[in-house]
Amino acid sequence: MKALVRDRYGTPDELEIREVPRPVPRDTQVLVRVRACSINDWDWGLLREPTIPIRRDVVRPVILGSDVAGHVEAVGSEVRRFRVGDEVYGDLCGRGGWGGFAEYVCAAEHLLTPKPARMSFEQAAALPQAGQLAVQALAAAGSLRAGQKILINGAGGGVGTIGIQLAKQHDVEVTGVDNEAKLEMMRRIGFDHVIDYRREDFAAGDQKYDLIVDTKTSRSPFVHARALVPHGTYATVGGESMKLLLKTLVVGPWIRLTKQRRVGLIALRPNRDIPYLNECFEAGKLVPVIDGPCRLGDAREAFRRFGSGNHLGKIVITID
Repeated sequence: MKALVRDRYGTPDELEIREVPRPVPRDTQVLVRVRACSINDWDWGLLREPTIPIRRDVVRPVILGSDVAGHVEAVGSEVRRFRVGDEVYGDLCGRGGWGGFAEYVCAAEHLLTPKPARMSFEQAAALPQAGQLAVQALAAAGSLRAGQKILINGAGGGVGTIGIQLAKQHDVEVTGVDNEAKLEMMRRIGFDHVIDYRREDFAAGDQKYDLIVDTKTSRSPFVHARALVPHGTYATVGGESMKLLLKTLVVGPWIRLTKQRRVGLIALRPNRDIPYLNECFEAGKLVPVIDGPCRLGDAREAFRRFGSGNHLGKIVITID
Protein backbone atom coordinates (compact mmCIF):
# COMPACT_ATOMS: atom_id res chain seq x y z
CA MET A 1 0.00 0.00 0.00
CA LYS A 2 1.03 3.64 -0.38
CA ALA A 3 1.87 5.62 2.76
CA LEU A 4 3.36 8.97 3.71
CA VAL A 5 6.53 8.10 5.63
CA ARG A 6 8.92 10.19 7.71
CA ASP A 7 12.35 8.65 8.31
CA ARG A 8 13.91 11.53 10.23
CA TYR A 9 12.96 14.79 11.89
CA GLY A 10 13.02 17.91 9.79
CA THR A 11 10.94 19.86 7.28
CA PRO A 12 8.09 18.60 5.06
CA ASP A 13 10.81 17.70 2.54
CA GLU A 14 11.50 14.66 4.75
CA LEU A 15 8.07 13.23 3.91
CA GLU A 16 8.05 10.56 1.22
CA ILE A 17 5.32 8.48 -0.36
CA ARG A 18 6.40 4.87 -0.65
CA GLU A 19 5.09 1.33 -0.78
CA VAL A 20 4.88 -0.38 2.62
CA PRO A 21 3.25 -3.64 3.77
CA ARG A 22 -0.46 -3.46 4.43
CA PRO A 23 -1.16 -3.86 8.16
CA VAL A 24 -3.03 -6.90 9.50
CA PRO A 25 -5.62 -6.29 12.25
CA ARG A 26 -5.22 -8.03 15.58
CA ASP A 27 -8.21 -9.70 17.28
CA THR A 28 -9.57 -6.43 18.73
CA GLN A 29 -8.71 -4.23 15.77
CA VAL A 30 -10.42 -2.96 12.65
CA LEU A 31 -8.63 -2.54 9.32
CA VAL A 32 -9.77 0.77 7.82
CA ARG A 33 -9.46 1.69 4.15
CA VAL A 34 -8.59 5.34 4.68
CA ARG A 35 -10.45 7.85 2.53
CA ALA A 36 -9.34 11.07 4.27
CA CYS A 37 -7.02 12.19 7.07
CA SER A 38 -6.36 15.67 8.50
CA ILE A 39 -3.22 17.35 9.81
CA ASN A 40 -2.95 18.13 13.53
CA ASP A 41 -0.37 19.88 15.70
CA TRP A 42 0.87 16.50 16.85
CA ASP A 43 1.65 15.50 13.26
CA TRP A 44 3.65 18.70 12.88
CA GLY A 45 5.45 17.96 16.14
CA LEU A 46 6.29 14.40 15.05
CA LEU A 47 7.76 15.78 11.84
CA ARG A 48 9.94 18.46 13.39
CA GLU A 49 12.93 18.16 15.73
CA PRO A 50 11.62 17.22 19.21
CA THR A 51 11.94 19.58 22.15
CA ILE A 52 13.60 16.81 24.18
CA PRO A 53 17.05 15.93 22.70
CA ILE A 54 17.14 12.57 20.93
CA ARG A 55 19.69 10.87 18.72
CA ARG A 56 18.68 11.23 15.09
CA ASP A 57 20.05 7.81 14.21
CA VAL A 58 17.52 6.01 16.44
CA VAL A 59 14.45 7.66 14.93
CA ARG A 60 12.39 4.96 13.23
CA PRO A 61 10.22 5.46 10.16
CA VAL A 62 6.84 6.88 11.10
CA ILE A 63 3.53 7.16 9.22
CA LEU A 64 1.85 10.30 10.52
CA GLY A 65 -1.88 10.98 10.77
CA SER A 66 -4.36 10.30 13.59
CA ASP A 67 -7.69 11.81 12.43
CA VAL A 68 -8.96 9.22 9.96
CA ALA A 69 -12.16 8.53 8.07
CA GLY A 70 -12.85 5.58 5.82
CA HIS A 71 -14.64 2.27 5.57
CA VAL A 72 -14.05 -1.05 7.28
CA GLU A 73 -12.01 -3.43 5.15
CA ALA A 74 -11.61 -6.27 7.69
CA VAL A 75 -12.23 -6.94 11.38
CA GLY A 76 -10.47 -8.97 14.04
CA SER A 77 -12.09 -12.04 15.58
CA GLU A 78 -13.22 -10.19 18.72
CA VAL A 79 -14.65 -7.10 17.03
CA ARG A 80 -18.42 -6.82 17.55
CA ARG A 81 -19.41 -3.22 16.72
CA PHE A 82 -18.39 -3.09 13.06
CA ARG A 83 -18.73 -5.08 9.87
CA VAL A 84 -16.92 -4.93 6.54
CA GLY A 85 -18.17 -1.94 4.59
CA ASP A 86 -19.16 0.24 7.57
CA GLU A 87 -18.13 3.88 7.26
CA VAL A 88 -16.21 5.02 10.34
CA TYR A 89 -14.01 7.78 11.70
CA GLY A 90 -12.01 8.64 14.82
CA ASP A 91 -8.82 9.87 16.42
CA LEU A 92 -6.03 7.28 16.66
CA CYS A 93 -3.64 9.39 18.77
CA GLY A 94 -2.04 8.24 22.01
CA ARG A 95 -2.16 4.52 22.60
CA GLY A 96 -3.99 4.09 19.34
CA GLY A 97 -0.90 5.18 17.45
CA TRP A 98 -0.90 7.05 14.17
CA GLY A 99 -0.63 5.79 10.60
CA GLY A 100 -3.56 7.63 8.99
CA PHE A 101 -1.71 9.04 5.98
CA ALA A 102 -1.83 5.69 4.22
CA GLU A 103 -4.22 3.61 2.17
CA TYR A 104 -4.93 1.35 5.17
CA VAL A 105 -4.55 1.63 8.93
CA CYS A 106 -5.40 -0.66 11.84
CA ALA A 107 -7.34 0.85 14.74
CA ALA A 108 -8.66 -0.46 18.04
CA GLU A 109 -12.42 -0.94 17.84
CA HIS A 110 -13.15 1.57 20.64
CA LEU A 111 -11.36 4.41 18.80
CA LEU A 112 -13.84 4.39 15.92
CA THR A 113 -17.37 5.77 15.58
CA PRO A 114 -19.93 5.20 12.82
CA LYS A 115 -19.89 8.09 10.34
CA PRO A 116 -23.25 9.76 9.69
CA ALA A 117 -24.41 9.02 6.15
CA ARG A 118 -24.68 12.68 5.14
CA MET A 119 -21.22 13.52 6.51
CA SER A 120 -18.49 13.32 3.87
CA PHE A 121 -15.23 11.52 4.58
CA GLU A 122 -13.44 14.88 4.36
CA GLN A 123 -15.77 16.41 6.95
CA ALA A 124 -15.36 13.39 9.21
CA ALA A 125 -11.56 13.58 9.04
CA ALA A 126 -11.72 17.25 10.08
CA LEU A 127 -13.67 16.66 13.27
CA PRO A 128 -12.14 14.22 15.78
CA GLN A 129 -9.18 15.91 17.48
CA ALA A 130 -10.05 19.57 16.83
CA GLY A 131 -13.68 18.92 17.72
CA GLN A 132 -12.81 17.19 20.97
CA LEU A 133 -10.44 19.98 21.99
CA ALA A 134 -13.08 22.60 21.19
CA VAL A 135 -15.77 20.83 23.23
CA GLN A 136 -13.49 20.21 26.19
CA ALA A 137 -11.97 23.71 26.21
CA LEU A 138 -15.37 25.42 26.05
CA ALA A 139 -16.40 23.35 29.06
CA ALA A 140 -13.28 24.27 31.07
CA ALA A 141 -15.31 26.70 33.21
CA GLY A 142 -18.45 24.59 33.29
CA SER A 143 -21.49 24.95 31.06
CA LEU A 144 -21.64 28.09 28.95
CA ARG A 145 -24.03 30.72 30.29
CA ALA A 146 -25.97 33.45 28.51
CA GLY A 147 -24.13 36.75 28.35
CA GLN A 148 -20.63 35.35 28.74
CA LYS A 149 -17.79 36.87 26.74
CA ILE A 150 -15.44 34.31 25.17
CA LEU A 151 -12.21 34.82 23.24
CA ILE A 152 -10.56 32.20 21.02
CA ASN A 153 -6.89 32.82 20.18
CA GLY A 154 -5.81 31.18 16.92
CA ALA A 155 -9.47 31.17 15.96
CA GLY A 156 -9.06 30.51 12.23
CA GLY A 157 -7.73 26.97 12.62
CA GLY A 158 -9.49 23.70 13.35
CA VAL A 159 -10.32 24.19 17.03
CA GLY A 160 -11.44 27.78 16.56
CA THR A 161 -13.69 27.19 13.56
CA ILE A 162 -15.42 24.31 15.33
CA GLY A 163 -15.44 26.08 18.70
CA ILE A 164 -17.28 29.16 17.41
CA GLN A 165 -20.07 27.02 15.97
CA LEU A 166 -20.48 25.15 19.24
CA ALA A 167 -20.30 28.30 21.37
CA LYS A 168 -22.88 30.21 19.32
CA GLN A 169 -25.48 27.60 20.16
CA HIS A 170 -25.60 29.49 23.45
CA ASP A 171 -26.32 33.18 24.01
CA VAL A 172 -22.66 34.18 24.29
CA GLU A 173 -20.45 36.81 22.64
CA VAL A 174 -17.35 35.43 20.94
CA THR A 175 -14.19 37.25 19.82
CA GLY A 176 -11.70 35.56 17.51
CA VAL A 177 -7.99 36.40 17.18
CA ASP A 178 -5.87 35.39 14.19
CA ASN A 179 -4.06 36.93 11.22
CA GLU A 180 -5.73 39.31 8.79
CA ALA A 181 -6.13 36.75 6.00
CA LYS A 182 -8.55 34.70 8.13
CA LEU A 183 -10.76 37.47 9.52
CA GLU A 184 -13.38 37.49 6.75
CA MET A 185 -13.87 33.73 7.02
CA MET A 186 -14.15 34.09 10.79
CA ARG A 187 -16.87 36.73 10.47
CA ARG A 188 -18.72 34.51 8.01
CA ILE A 189 -18.93 31.55 10.41
CA GLY A 190 -20.21 33.57 13.34
CA PHE A 191 -17.57 35.46 15.32
CA ASP A 192 -19.05 38.63 16.82
CA HIS A 193 -15.68 40.39 16.84
CA VAL A 194 -12.39 39.61 15.09
CA ILE A 195 -8.89 40.85 15.90
CA ASP A 196 -5.75 40.82 13.79
CA TYR A 197 -3.11 39.95 16.37
CA ARG A 198 -0.44 41.76 14.36
CA ARG A 199 -2.27 45.06 14.79
CA GLU A 200 -3.97 44.75 18.16
CA ASP A 201 -3.08 43.10 21.46
CA PHE A 202 -6.32 41.85 22.96
CA ALA A 203 -4.65 41.36 26.35
CA ALA A 204 -3.68 45.04 26.52
CA GLY A 205 -7.21 46.37 26.02
CA ASP A 206 -9.99 47.16 28.47
CA GLN A 207 -12.21 44.25 27.43
CA LYS A 208 -12.15 41.32 29.84
CA TYR A 209 -13.37 37.80 29.12
CA ASP A 210 -15.08 35.03 31.07
CA LEU A 211 -13.25 32.36 29.06
CA ILE A 212 -10.17 32.43 26.85
CA VAL A 213 -9.49 29.37 24.68
CA ASP A 214 -5.90 29.43 23.39
CA THR A 215 -4.74 27.23 20.52
CA LYS A 216 -1.28 28.78 20.25
CA THR A 217 0.24 29.12 23.76
CA SER A 218 2.66 31.73 22.51
CA ARG A 219 2.59 34.00 25.57
CA SER A 220 2.86 33.69 29.33
CA PRO A 221 -0.28 32.58 31.21
CA PHE A 222 0.08 35.76 33.31
CA VAL A 223 -0.62 37.83 30.17
CA HIS A 224 -3.84 35.96 29.51
CA ALA A 225 -4.86 36.07 33.16
CA ARG A 226 -4.87 39.87 32.98
CA ALA A 227 -7.50 39.68 30.22
CA LEU A 228 -9.92 37.66 32.36
CA VAL A 229 -12.73 38.85 34.58
CA PRO A 230 -12.47 37.82 38.26
CA HIS A 231 -12.94 34.05 38.43
CA GLY A 232 -12.56 33.82 34.65
CA THR A 233 -10.86 30.86 32.97
CA TYR A 234 -7.94 30.53 30.57
CA ALA A 235 -7.69 27.13 28.84
CA THR A 236 -4.94 26.24 26.41
CA VAL A 237 -5.31 23.24 24.12
CA GLY A 238 -1.63 23.11 23.13
CA GLY A 239 0.97 24.89 21.04
CA GLU A 240 4.58 24.76 19.99
CA SER A 241 6.20 26.08 23.17
CA MET A 242 6.71 23.22 25.61
CA LYS A 243 8.22 25.75 28.04
CA LEU A 244 5.01 27.81 28.13
CA LEU A 245 2.81 24.72 28.39
CA LEU A 246 4.80 23.52 31.40
CA LYS A 247 4.69 27.01 32.88
CA THR A 248 0.91 27.01 32.58
CA LEU A 249 0.72 23.75 34.51
CA VAL A 250 3.12 24.94 37.20
CA VAL A 251 1.78 28.46 37.84
CA GLY A 252 -1.91 27.65 37.34
CA PRO A 253 -2.63 26.88 41.02
CA TRP A 254 -0.73 30.01 42.13
CA ILE A 255 -2.67 32.28 39.74
CA ARG A 256 -5.94 30.79 40.94
CA LEU A 257 -5.00 31.38 44.57
CA THR A 258 -3.62 34.92 44.22
CA LYS A 259 -5.45 36.34 41.19
CA GLN A 260 -8.80 34.53 41.42
CA ARG A 261 -8.44 33.39 37.82
CA ARG A 262 -8.29 29.81 36.60
CA VAL A 263 -5.47 28.85 34.26
CA GLY A 264 -5.03 25.36 32.88
CA LEU A 265 -4.09 22.98 30.08
CA ILE A 266 -6.75 20.82 28.43
CA ALA A 267 -5.67 17.18 28.50
CA LEU A 268 -7.30 15.73 25.40
CA ARG A 269 -9.74 12.88 26.00
CA PRO A 270 -9.88 11.34 22.51
CA ASN A 271 -13.24 10.43 20.98
CA ARG A 272 -15.21 11.05 24.19
CA ASP A 273 -17.51 13.69 22.67
CA ILE A 274 -17.80 12.37 19.11
CA PRO A 275 -21.51 11.49 19.61
CA TYR A 276 -22.18 15.13 20.55
CA LEU A 277 -20.34 16.36 17.45
CA ASN A 278 -22.40 13.94 15.34
CA GLU A 279 -25.56 15.32 16.92
CA CYS A 280 -24.56 18.91 16.15
CA PHE A 281 -23.67 18.00 12.57
CA GLU A 282 -26.92 16.14 11.98
CA ALA A 283 -28.86 19.13 13.34
CA GLY A 284 -27.10 21.44 10.88
CA LYS A 285 -25.38 23.36 13.69
CA LEU A 286 -21.83 22.32 12.81
CA VAL A 287 -20.09 22.29 9.43
CA PRO A 288 -16.30 21.74 9.49
CA VAL A 289 -14.24 24.38 7.69
CA ILE A 290 -11.92 22.51 5.33
CA ASP A 291 -8.75 23.80 3.72
CA GLY A 292 -8.49 21.70 0.58
CA PRO A 293 -8.97 18.84 0.44
CA CYS A 294 -5.75 17.91 -1.31
CA ARG A 295 -4.35 14.58 -2.45
CA LEU A 296 -1.67 12.47 -0.79
CA GLY A 297 0.76 13.46 -3.53
CA ASP A 298 0.45 17.08 -2.37
CA ALA A 299 1.16 16.25 1.27
CA ARG A 300 4.48 18.09 1.46
CA GLU A 301 2.86 21.33 0.35
CA ALA A 302 -0.07 20.71 2.71
CA PHE A 303 2.32 20.38 5.65
CA ARG A 304 4.15 23.54 4.59
CA ARG A 305 0.84 25.40 4.57
CA PHE A 306 0.02 24.02 8.00
CA GLY A 307 3.41 25.13 9.33
CA SER A 308 2.91 28.64 7.96
CA GLY A 309 -0.25 29.04 10.03
CA ASN A 310 -2.17 30.42 7.04
CA HIS A 311 -4.62 27.55 6.59
CA LEU A 312 -8.37 28.06 7.08
CA GLY A 313 -9.89 25.51 9.41
CA LYS A 314 -8.57 21.97 8.95
CA ILE A 315 -6.23 20.80 6.21
CA VAL A 316 -7.61 17.51 4.91
CA ILE A 317 -5.75 15.08 2.67
CA THR A 318 -7.71 12.50 0.67
CA ILE A 319 -6.28 9.03 0.13
CA ASP A 320 -7.28 7.69 -3.29
